[in-house]
Amino acid sequence: MAVDAKTVAQLREMTGAGIMDAKKALDEAGGDLTKATEILRKKGIVKAAGKAERETKEGRVWSYVHANGKVGAMIEVLCETDFVARNEAFVELCKELAMHVCAADPLYVRREQVSPEIIEKEKQIYREETANQASAKGGSASGGKPPDLVEKIVEGKLNKYFSETCLLEQTFIKDDTKTIEELIKEKIALLGENIQVNRFSRFNIG
Repeated sequence: MAVDAKTVAQLREMTGAGIMDAKKALDEAGGDLTKATEILRKKGIVKAAGKAERETKEGRVWSYVHANGKVGAMIEVLCETDFVARNEAFVELCKELAMHVCAADPLYVRREQVSPEIIEKEKQIYREETANQASAKGGSASGGKPPDLVEKIVEGKLNKYFSETCLLEQTFIKDDTKTIEELIKEKIALLGENIQVNRFSRFNIG
């Protein structure tokens, strides 16, 4: 069943979870708020959400170079204390994130970093794609679709763009059942501190 934006907003208010986490939990729970909350709790997302505003002044810079020596990545991962920065689970997270950046080639850490100009350009492309697809099927230039439906299609395509270009929304290369954001929140729940990816760089020969 399709989950409406109002229910997603309600779950976010109840749990502090991010929009993608909330939507995914509601989809899994068939729209049931109680079940969705329990799903978020089991994943540690509710616990992690409560730490999201805590200051991060420690952490690590980690690098990874692929075996062929032609592609590599460097990432800055922050936490609250030096104690956690030296923890084996945190170090392993840094390794996995650097490897993921190397393999998945994200452009941004989070969707908020995408400029309004790029977002508007992408939306325009998606609107034109929708119109062209409708025309190819013998419809009118707009395909006879009401504007609100066109915008929903555009929004869906835009979310897909974010999931492909924003690190936190990408599917983890070692486990396609979770996003990078979910991976980080699992570690927040485990280690009891806020963890943030601050920035990354990827290098490629050729």
